[in-house]
Amino acid sequence: MSLYAAYGSNLDPALMRERCPHSPLVGTGWLEGWRLTFGGAELGWQDGPLATIVEDPDDRVFVALYDLHAFDESALDRWEGVTSSLYRKLRVRVAALDGDKIARVHVLDAYEGGLPSSLHVQLVADAAEKAGAPDDYVKAIRSRPAL
Repeated sequence: MSLYAAYGSNLDPALMRERCPHSPLVGTGWLEGWRLTFGGAELGWQDGPLATIVEDPDDRVFVALYDLHAFDESALDRWEGVTSSLYRKLRVRVAALDGDKIARVHVLDAYEGGLPSSLHVQLVADAAEKAGAPDDYVKAIRSRPAL
């Protein structure tokens, strides 16, 4: 098993239970030096750019940590488009309440930019709220420009 840091719509605990039924939630934390953003506008997705993270020394991203079972990892990789090179996997350091953890994360392999749909922004904000993100973090997501 390995740790997975969920962000974006994957912060929704019910969604992750559906996608990764063998992988328990083990905590939350922050990716310090990263920023939640949207990208891949050039890919032509129906709802516009997709949620991703990029390095930014002045920001941080709230994440949920899952103890990812190998069976769930391969299914999640397929769901996130790792097998089609849409997203790639990185190892990152997560600042958790009980100390720093090394976790895997999916990062969009496309250019940052473009306006996501208002539905997509709402889904990401709702997922953050369900995962217990601080109110100001959720409010910042909800206030993002969208189509």
